[in-house]
Amino acid sequence: MQEIRELLISCIEKLFELADYPVEVSEAPELNDIDSEQRADVATNVAMRLAGELHRNPREIAEAVKDEFLRLADEGKLRGVKVWVAGPGFINFMLSNEYFVEGIGQFRDRFNENISCGEYNNKVVVTEFSDPNPFKVLHIGHLYTSMVGESISRLLEYAGAKVYRTNFGGDVGLHVGKTLYVMMKKGLKDFTIEDIAKCYVEGTRAYEEDEAARRGIVDTNKAVYEIAENDLHDSALAEAYWKGRALSYDYFNDFYKRIGVKFDKYYPESTVAKRGLTVVKENIPNVYQLSDGAIVFKGEDYNLHTRVFINKEGLPTYEAKDVGLLFTKNEDYKFDESVVITGNDITDYMKVVLKSVEQYAPELVEKTTHITHGNVRLPGNEKMSSRKGNFVKAIDVLDSVQEMTDNEMIALGAIRYAFLKYKIGNNIVFDAKESVSLTGNSGPYLQYSAVRAKKILAGVKKSGEEVREFQLEPEEIKLNKKFMQYKGVLSDAVKEKAPHLVCNYLFELAQEFSRFYENCRVMGDEFENERAGEVKVFLNIMEHGLGILGIEIPDEM
Repeated sequence: MQEIRELLISCIEKLFELADYPVEVSEAPELNDIDSEQRADVATNVAMRLAGELHRNPREIAEAVKDEFLRLADEGKLRGVKVWVAGPGFINFMLSNEYFVEGIGQFRDRFNENISCGEYNNKVVVTEFSDPNPFKVLHIGHLYTSMVGESISRLLEYAGAKVYRTNFGGDVGLHVGKTLYVMMKKGLKDFTIEDIAKCYVEGTRAYEEDEAARRGIVDTNKAVYEIAENDLHDSALAEAYWKGRALSYDYFNDFYKRIGVKFDKYYPESTVAKRGLTVVKENIPNVYQLSDGAIVFKGEDYNLHTRVFINKEGLPTYEAKDVGLLFTKNEDYKFDESVVITGNDITDYMKVVLKSVEQYAPELVEKTTHITHGNVRLPGNEKMSSRKGNFVKAIDVLDSVQEMTDNEMIALGAIRYAFLKYKIGNNIVFDAKESVSLTGNSGPYLQYSAVRAKKILAGVKKSGEEVREFQLEPEEIKLNKKFMQYKGVLSDAVKEKAPHLVCNYLFELAQEFSRFYENCRVMGDEFENERAGEVKVFLNIMEHGLGILGIEIPDEM
């Protein structure tokens, strides 16, 4: 469609002296008889749009455009295309058999060249995602955001970016105070990540229900800031803090290794808190103001809401830490874009943080893209909370799906695809049984399609014999039209940072391939080598597309 669009623009400029006229083309509605002599592949209504501007009959314009298009097409790779005018002035295009055959060869032999996208060439992008807090257990939401962030990172790398994956987590803060307060009360010295999770839930309850415990937690929180900032190791609290922190990061690393995600850098909150404090204080009173002993940003002036950046105890809040993180990431990487992926529960929070920074460092805010997603829920739709302790652990999801498939590669593919096939933004329901199905819109179905293509190619005997002209069957034309959409799908996915577009396309492609395989014999056919080329193109696209999603193709299924 892009080739036809570009040629139409040239025709309109030549005929009507309108440079770069906006032309829209679309895939034509599929006719019942795809063997028809007038099987429209692409159509445009540009003549009817031009009629109003030129004050001429739209069919007359369409006929003139058709004649000029055919003249130019015969000079390039669109030669042989059939063009006709229909209805009040629609221009229809039927691509030639040779066009599709040539396209198969290009996708087979020069695949990467034909799908390349340079939108992010020579650009540095920092992606920030997953962001679990030490002293907490990873839940299904962390599994989701880790897989979404990794896929977006791969999309940007495909488009030419140098991507640095980063991870921001709260190694200091009230949640740590709650956890360590309970651990100290219990005298825990030998503890596991599970013990830490239980203490956090207990500490949260105590903070909400017991005033004495609340004061103790606040004091513990202050002490933890001192320990982290000054690297103190001379108390039982410090010993518990550093041990719990190390245990948490080891636990995170094991989890990320299992799901195939590798971060270039962790940013613990303690490492950016001081920078955040400094920046906020430097911008008092022009941006931040004193309010009841705390330092706030009055968002109401910008149709937002007021948030605290430094609390009454003089400690930086999450807001100040995010300010420090933004400046630190820019110093570390000199990024062209910073992509921050979080849950949509902090959408308004981030608007306030970025609006405050915009007042004194607008260039950093301009280069920041905040992508938000919903929550992951299981069938039954119960909302999960780490505070209540009723969340689903990420590791339990991995183990249960692997048990269903008896293959970790297939299990990870099932989970990834089940997450990524949804448009980012809304809540999603994860159904483990549905995710591992070999039929329908699932990761294993796509993996199986690719495995089948591998087996076909393994059985092909390449004779190299000359055959008569390769005439494509209707199912082959449909498959090849789908091949040619891939580059456009990738381009849209990069612009929108939307892995679900790749998922949708791959599922439709696998369906087309299944119909092709049912109707067009490959092995033993006189066109075995030519059709093997189509199978190879299908496999190239599946390997590339699934690779962007982070899904591997097993050898057997």
